[in-house]
Amino acid sequence: MMDFILEAWVSASIERAKAAWMLGSGKCWQPGEKLKLLFAGYNGTRNMGSDVRVEEMLRQIRHILGPERVEFSVMSQNFDFSSGYFEGTRQVHLPDIFPPFLAHEVPKHDGVVACEGSMFKSKFANALTTMMIGSLGIAAVQDKLSVGYGAEAGHMDPLVAKMCGRYCRNSFVITRNEESRTVLRELGVPTELGTDTAWTFEPRPPEYGHSVLRKLGWDGKTPVLVVCPINPFEWPVRASVAKYAVHGLTGAYKDSHYRTVYFHNSGPAADAAYRKYWTAIANAVDAFRQKQNVFVILAATERLDARPARKIAEKLGGVPVLTSDEYNMYELVSILRACDMMASSRYHGLVTSMPALVPSCGITMDERIRNLMRDRGHEHLLMRVDEPDLGEKIVSALRALDADADSIRCAMRRTVARNLQLMARMGVYFEEHVARRYPEFPVRTGTLGWWEYLPPLSPQLRQLLEEHSGMLAA
Repeated sequence: MMDFILEAWVSASIERAKAAWMLGSGKCWQPGEKLKLLFAGYNGTRNMGSDVRVEEMLRQIRHILGPERVEFSVMSQNFDFSSGYFEGTRQVHLPDIFPPFLAHEVPKHDGVVACEGSMFKSKFANALTTMMIGSLGIAAVQDKLSVGYGAEAGHMDPLVAKMCGRYCRNSFVITRNEESRTVLRELGVPTELGTDTAWTFEPRPPEYGHSVLRKLGWDGKTPVLVVCPINPFEWPVRASVAKYAVHGLTGAYKDSHYRTVYFHNSGPAADAAYRKYWTAIANAVDAFRQKQNVFVILAATERLDARPARKIAEKLGGVPVLTSDEYNMYELVSILRACDMMASSRYHGLVTSMPALVPSCGITMDERIRNLMRDRGHEHLLMRVDEPDLGEKIVSALRALDADADSIRCAMRRTVARNLQLMARMGVYFEEHVARRYPEFPVRTGTLGWWEYLPPLSPQLRQLLEEHSGMLAA
């Protein structure tokens, strides 16, 4: 019921914004002014993936449009958790009950860039998708820039899908796979193909990751296996005033309470499936390390992942657990890249480790990891979280990571290079869209190489591109 209220509330906010704009309220961007863009996303929760991809969007778009011509703001749900992130960008607080915030904040800007990877899907939370649609929709009805950047679209509940088709029809969404384009095309939303934006992220130097591993007991020689688990069965999160009231009075629903009026999926079936999942991972890792000498760590790249990580670590005899509460995104990615192999249910655990060519396998709950592994040509390294023989498949995948490391790295190099080129193409699309929406905005002119649509790259990524594209300028 609360999800329905949020959806109706946001729809009404978009309609009011449209009426106000038609009646002359609001202000258009004028030549000579800085272009003010609001980056709408799921930041300030210590979700490493969400923060990394937004960091790179800001760097890329600022580089393309010119730092002297733009003024960026980014949403954060907790300033403490996003402190030190998003340099040169104003952070604005996104409250849990967000419709009044959107109605007030979006019109202050000349456009919205929606950042969340799982932008249009009901798998995680209808409230999150509703917030994305509201941000884009308010900007669109006021004839402002309205862009979804690096988006994914999947199954949406009927009312959310109807909202998306109605209010994002005048937006422009650059997706990170063709499957998402198909979903949005059927709703009449304009799209182009891009990728995720985390590929260019530069963490702390490798020495940092190695030093952390040594402090945890690594001898500097034994291969390091990192496991990035989740709880796949606690989604979606749904808003419930009734549960919130009961929780406040009696403490009920404590285990499934996310925050304020939001609660995770829960119940005996979800608990049993979760237990089977993390037990299968623990048993597989234990079986693998009995045959192969490895130093095992667990990495919780989202705060919620600390719970499954600690369960697995305990079953493995107390192996180290590193969480995004303890390490910021620059530190955590450095640690992931210092490892020798990875088993991950986190999409961005895989993406952020691939530029360092860490062989990895994926344990997926949805299409994101599946699409990535297919892109790499590594479907044999892909498992579903609910497979009956999950443990055995993980053991086989870990053995393949060890035995076929060179060929896996070779495929990863090609995949990283290809996605960097796709990310550059996203920049071209974005610049062209800005020029169409604001023809007097001074975009760059002359002949530009495709690499000039990427943010500044690390030497490692420049070398990789030079090896695989033969096109990168010196």
